[in-house]
Amino acid sequence: MSVLLEFAMFPTDKGASVSEYVSKIILKIKNKGYNYKLTAMGTIVETETLSEALQVIQESYNVLEPFSERVYSSVKFDIRKGKSNCLEQKISSIEAKIGKINT
Repeated sequence: MSVLLEFAMFPTDKGASVSEYVSKIILKIKNKGYNYKLTAMGTIVETETLSEALQVIQESYNVLEPFSERVYSSVKFDIRKGKSNCLEQKISSIEAKIGKINT
């Protein structure tokens, strides 16, 4: 199974730039060994199960909780049985049709 999780999470009480806090979440994801892509508007993580994806959300919140009284998050899931490596395959499928894209 492939679970693609796209999410953004950040403290709302730390001013206009929150990269200091977001980078702590990205480091956690990176150290866990998940396949992920950081975008300007959020992060996409691929896991094998929904529970792992939900654990990423919980652990990300746990990273921010000590630093903030208020945390914002938006979350989307794409859950597909019988597939894996969807994060890369979705990009490859588009590139096969139109050529190399910006990633």
